Amino acid sequence: MTENDLTYAIRKAIFAVYNTLGSGLLESVYERALVIELESQGLKTESQYPISFGIVSKF
Repeated sequence: MTENDLTYAIRKAIFAVYNTLGSGLLESVYERALVIELESQGLKTESQYPISFGIVSKF
């Protein structure tokens, strides 16, 4: 799958979720629905993947 194919699949899933659920729900609802939609298209997903910026807090 090319980068363009992947981007198209992701955007297609986003529109499918939005068109099905509409607006006004919690972000967590859309997140879970998007994971389900992406996985139904055969894509691997990871929800809330931690990102490290290499910043050390002084506190």
